[in-house]
Amino acid sequence: MKRSQPRDVTALALPDIDNATMPQDLQDYFAKCESKLGFIPNVLTAHAFDATKLRNFMEVYNHLMMGDSELSRLEREMIATTVSARNRCHYCLVSHGQAVRELSGDPSLGESLVMNYRVAHLSAAQRAMLDFSVKLTEFPDAVDEADRQGLRDAGYNDRTIWDIVSTVSFYAMSNRLAIGTAMQPNPEYHKRSR
Repeated sequence: MKRSQPRDVTALALPDIDNATMPQDLQDYFAKCESKLGFIPNVLTAHAFDATKLRNFMEVYNHLMMGDSELSRLEREMIATTVSARNRCHYCLVSHGQAVRELSGDPSLGESLVMNYRVAHLSAAQRAMLDFSVKLTEFPDAVDEADRQGLRDAGYNDRTIWDIVSTVSFYAMSNRLAIGTAMQPNPEYHKRSR
């Protein structure tokens, strides 16, 4: 069975997704997404024209966002949303703003981070984490030891600082990929967790 890539996923004319030739592990992953979420996120559909690209994206995303870390999943989604707000990435703001709403149980937190993280009700450590994330996003050449020490002073160890930097860096890349291809978020994100 051939599944067509929706033409509104990106502005690029990419090949159709062909379930007959898609490797079984990727078919299984898509089925898991459909079962768990009720849809396949367009970011995965966009990568599906090339199994290697899709696997690489999934591996990095799953490691950063769901792997072992002292950062909670919510904190990682908070970074993703805040970085995406600074980069004005429509796809990531919609999808990660929804994840913040869902994980926090607080729709206003997701909306605050999308609009301006400085108005959100955050702990002092979370504020330091997001201040650092924004500086690394906007002025990477200005980040120095004082900024890393500020994170340590807020209670983060060097291993967790690595995870903060890795998450910010991934979304710098991911935002540019989504913006550059005009990737569109799944409409299902808009109505979830409100």
